[in-house]
Amino acid sequence: MYPEIGPGCTLTGGTWWSYYDEREVTPAGALDIDHFVPLAEVHDSGGFAWDAARREAYANDQASPLTLIAVTAKSNRSKADKDPAQWLPPAGGSHCEYAAQWTATKLRWNLAADEAERQALLGLAEDCPNTTVVYESAP
Repeated sequence: MYPEIGPGCTLTGGTWWSYYDEREVTPAGALDIDHFVPLAEVHDSGGFAWDAARREAYANDQASPLTLIAVTAKSNRSKADKDPAQWLPPAGGSHCEYAAQWTATKLRWNLAADEAERQALLGLAEDCPNTTVVYESAP
């Protein structure tokens, strides 16, 4: 079953996958759209120097499937504004994908990583020898 766009751009129907907790979700209202790298983390990682247009471009980046992601509301609230040194998805099988997407998003937007975050990502990379980071620079 595929989702349909209803009145007021609400989505009805469909089945959604939240890879943070490896769960199928229905209805769409049970999901949050997560900024993969949270806005507070973006600010702390160099986004504080961006002009308003660049901040808006990040906040609404639909050109990359990595910047915004649909996940369960519960997992999104658990993550909040934490980086990989402070939070990883509850589904252990998703850690490699999460680390690669986090790194790709940081690289796409030319954002820095603090030492704890860098060490956490390096540790995850050691556990994920077959994972590749793929990204395109943001316009």
